[in-house]
Amino acid sequence: MSPQDLTETRERVDAYPTHRIAGYRVRAGRPFPYGATPVPGGVNFSVYSDRATSMSLVLFERGAPEPAAELPFPAEFRTGSVYAMTVFGLDVENLEYGFRADGPFDPVTGDRFDARRVLSDPYARLVSGRDVWGREPDWNDVYPYRAQVVNDDFDWGDDTPLRIPTEDLVIYETHVRGFTRHPSSGVTAPGTYAGLREKIPYLRELGVNCVELLPVFEFDELDNPRTNPVTGERLHNYWGYNTVSFFAPKAGYAATGRFGMQADEFKSLVRELHRAGIEVVLDVVFNHTAEGNEYGPTISFRGLDNATYYMLTPDGQYYNFSGTGNTVNCNHPVVRDFVLGCLRHWVAEYHIDGFRFDLAAILDRAPDGTPLPNPPLLEQLAYDPILRHTKLIAEAWDAAGLYQVGHFPNYGRWSEWNGKYRDAVRRFVKGEPGMAGELATRMAGSPDLYQGRGAAASVNFITAHDGFTLNDLVSYNDKHNEANGEGNGDGANDNYSWNCGEEGPSASPHVRDLRMRQMKNLLAILLTSQGVPMILAGDEVGRTQLGNNNTYCQDNELSWFDWGLVEANAELLEFTRGLIAFRHAHPVLRNTEHPRGVDSMGSGYPDVSWHGVRAWHPDWADHCRVVALMRCGRHAKGGVPDDHVYVAVNAHWEPHDMELPQLPDGQAWHLFADTGALMPYGMHPLGREPLLEHPGRYHLGPHSAVILVGRAVSTTQATQKEMAP
Repeated sequence: MSPQDLTETRERVDAYPTHRIAGYRVRAGRPFPYGATPVPGGVNFSVYSDRATSMSLVLFERGAPEPAAELPFPAEFRTGSVYAMTVFGLDVENLEYGFRADGPFDPVTGDRFDARRVLSDPYARLVSGRDVWGREPDWNDVYPYRAQVVNDDFDWGDDTPLRIPTEDLVIYETHVRGFTRHPSSGVTAPGTYAGLREKIPYLRELGVNCVELLPVFEFDELDNPRTNPVTGERLHNYWGYNTVSFFAPKAGYAATGRFGMQADEFKSLVRELHRAGIEVVLDVVFNHTAEGNEYGPTISFRGLDNATYYMLTPDGQYYNFSGTGNTVNCNHPVVRDFVLGCLRHWVAEYHIDGFRFDLAAILDRAPDGTPLPNPPLLEQLAYDPILRHTKLIAEAWDAAGLYQVGHFPNYGRWSEWNGKYRDAVRRFVKGEPGMAGELATRMAGSPDLYQGRGAAASVNFITAHDGFTLNDLVSYNDKHNEANGEGNGDGANDNYSWNCGEEGPSASPHVRDLRMRQMKNLLAILLTSQGVPMILAGDEVGRTQLGNNNTYCQDNELSWFDWGLVEANAELLEFTRGLIAFRHAHPVLRNTEHPRGVDSMGSGYPDVSWHGVRAWHPDWADHCRVVALMRCGRHAKGGVPDDHVYVAVNAHWEPHDMELPQLPDGQAWHLFADTGALMPYGMHPLGREPLLEHPGRYHLGPHSAVILVGRAVSTTQATQKEMAP
């Protein structure tokens, strides 16, 4: 039989119905893949439920209030615990579908079946119902989150994964809507994937090469009952940590969402970011779902197989290790396959480069909540062939107190948000005593936490979406979350912040100058530390949330990126750009191995040396608030020759004269940046740093940091130095 004859025969067989149900021609479907998959002549529907006694496929015309038809799955269409049916002659462009599962309702044993409800497909590639952000839906809709069939016809062109080495990343954490929603953004479609795409030139100029997007899986922004007690305005679930559908991009983030084109719009964003040399990491939430506890809505998992998908107490209640009402039973074999299939989908279909896992400590809990010594899900993700080159980043704690920073089960693949780095840097720059030694450890890539894993296991950050912005970290001693409607009881209390002498906005030139210096100090430490730096969007221009450290519900100017700050705070922006460029230019800052303080290259200098006011004499006493280190360029990543880099940070309220370590003959120290200096933006152009006026010492001002580069002195520089008065 020729290949053409074989193809025609297969198509004839696949397109041949064997049954007629509710007026539709059907046949037994294929159990895999799960969800709705176009096949020749029809659509294959497959859904898992171990304990359901019967299952129906419910079909809607798009937007219709009532079903067009319900098709019960015949017994012979069930294979094991999977119901599968191919339905022919469907208009997929005008189709919405769901399932109706019948079975026992016995919460004590974990069963919560309710045949009155139409359930969304957990594997749905598109979901309608929240197509335009914030638009009030029909609250009486019998099926509020409607699964749809997607036609995969997007042209990726020559797009391929960038595979930027992890240690070379500079991550920029941002919110799709908040990045361009402000009226000052100037984009065509504010608050959308398309809007973010228009800002790619800004990201390139900033120098970041990875964006980490807060959740883009379909969620319900209207899932928040509170109002702002001051203004009376409705509050939203703005951040999106209440996933409704894990395989579907958020329609409300798409300018084309009302047309069902959100998948293509998001793919276009990813493709253009890749063309600009920028990777895409998604913030994913597998620890809980939008169904909440027993009082929450039944959307999909609870109605299909509650006992499989959720961690349940012996009496059938929900374990709440997430702090949101339920906890996904991630290490159940069926749920493991679901998580793995979801991530494979985003990598294969959307070309995603990595994932940051919210409250990832939950992912290594057993069904009863006990931490597992060898969690099968984490191991499976680490070794999966499709995810082989995908970045995996853990938020290595959960809401129930399981804190695993430094010892998250990693299998040689996982990096971690380093919360200890955040706290140490904040406390040192604030001026707390006894922090010099820990700051030195954190700047060296936290070898006490990640020895044997490499410095790239540490994702270093000082601020993130959850907490104060950089500006607020130096402007507020206390959180101010009254607008959230929770009596200022939400959000963290241990912020390690300092308002520089005045709470909130200040007209004092002294306070404002000190705050600018402190923000620069924090950025200088972050971008010269070993590990992977992550910057919160807007920190580079001093964005404020007016002291609110938990803006999860604030879809307004409190959360949005104010693009007017790009000009208003140009000094901070240019300083940040310069630091990022400096990091990219100096591989010695991006070493993967932790420093050992020895000379393994025969350079005459150790890879990293520590200094105090006196060169080669660091001071680790509790009262010390000065830390200085020198990295030898001969020990740079990959053996690429680099300059010496000296960084000194003074958290003291008094200046200090720093004795500088002597460089090899023919080399001298050049000034790149001084956060307390008046030169343009506090730094000199990369590669054109001037020689120090006093080569053996440097006067380091109070609350300031300096970055010096040690390299050969050019003939021109030497002549200029000799002619100087």
